[in-house]
Amino acid sequence: MDYKDTNAALSTVTYDKNQIEAPTENIYEAISIIAKRAEQINGDLKKELVDKLDEFATYNDSLEEVFENKEQIEVSKFYERLPKPTAIAVEEWLNDKVYYRTPETE
Repeated sequence: MDYKDTNAALSTVTYDKNQIEAPTENIYEAISIIAKRAEQINGDLKKELVDKLDEFATYNDSLEEVFENKEQIEVSKFYERLPKPTAIAVEEWLNDKVYYRTPETE
């Protein structure tokens, strides 16, 4: 999934509790599902960032020399400007893009 094209809020937003709990009719279950989705998104973003930073990495044995790579800095700044994983997860939840199931009902 491409998290860069999301419409999630970049800052703190107050959400309607009734909208959040509507699909499950239980606010705690809804928050649990959103939290698990946020963990998945965070893992995906972290893996993607590490992979991109490894492309620009320069390895040397000297501890005294530290090189600042402009490409690494730009990639890091880009990922810092993305919405937080929780905001993306809530946005997906409100737009019915999150699949969930309860084992008790199956």
